[in-house]
Amino acid sequence: MSGHSKWSTIKHAKGAADAKRGALFTKLIKEISIAASMGGGDPDSNPRLRAAMVKAKAASMPKDNIERAIKKGTGELGGGTYEELVYEGYAAGGVAVLVEVLTDNKNRAAANVRNIFNKNGGNLGTSGSVSRMFERKGVFEYDAEKVSEDELMEVALEAGAEDIVNEDGIITVTTAPDAFTTVADALNEKNYESLSASVSMVPMSYVAVDAETAKKVQKLLDKLEEDDDVQNVYSTVEYPDDFDPEA
Repeated sequence: MSGHSKWSTIKHAKGAADAKRGALFTKLIKEISIAASMGGGDPDSNPRLRAAMVKAKAASMPKDNIERAIKKGTGELGGGTYEELVYEGYAAGGVAVLVEVLTDNKNRAAANVRNIFNKNGGNLGTSGSVSRMFERKGVFEYDAEKVSEDELMEVALEAGAEDIVNEDGIITVTTAPDAFTTVADALNEKNYESLSASVSMVPMSYVAVDAETAKKVQKLLDKLEEDDDVQNVYSTVEYPDDFDPEA
C-alpha cells in the first residue's frame, strides 16, 4: 500500500473528525467508560483504559471530559451500559470492512449497520468472515515536519515499538497491542504531538481499487462512521494515488 494512498485515508478521516469533534468525543467517552467499567478507573492497572486515554489526549479531549467518562464507567456518575459488538462484511470491489460497535441497544445497532451496508453497495458477512484479514496493532502517526524521525525512532524502538515508517511526510510507529501504552508514555515524555494514536485493526494486505470503486467504498465507510453506535471502522481498501475523497 503506497504512503500517498494511506495518507489520503488519514487526511480524510482526520478532516471528518475535526468537522465533527463532538461526535468524535462521544465515541471516545464511550470507549473510556466501557474500559473503566470492565477494568476499573485506575489507568496504571487497566491497559485498555490507558490506551483509550492516550487516544483521547491525541484528539485534544479536555482532561475534565476524560475524568467524567472514567467516573461514568466506574459508576460514580450515572451512565448507560454499553455492549461491544463486531460486524464484518465487504464493500464494493471485494474490500473487507470491520466495524466495531459500542451500543446500549443491540437491535438498533444491528439494523443500522445492516442497512448501511445494503444501501451503499456492501454486503454484511458472518462472524469471522473478514477478521482474519486484520491484526491488532498500536499505531501512532506524526507529521515528519514537526518531529525528528531519528529522535522519534530512537525513543520508540527503545520503548518497544515494532516498526517506524516515514512515507510522504507521515511517520507511522507501530507496536504490539500490549506495548502501546509503554511506547505512548515514552513518546509523550518527549512532548511529541501526534496526529493520531490508537490500538487499531491493521490490514495484513490491501485491495487496490479504481477511482469509481474508491468512491463507493468511501461512501460506505463514511456512512458507517457517521452512525452513533459505530466506534471504529477498518477496511482493506487501497485508494488510487490520485484519489481525492473530498471530490
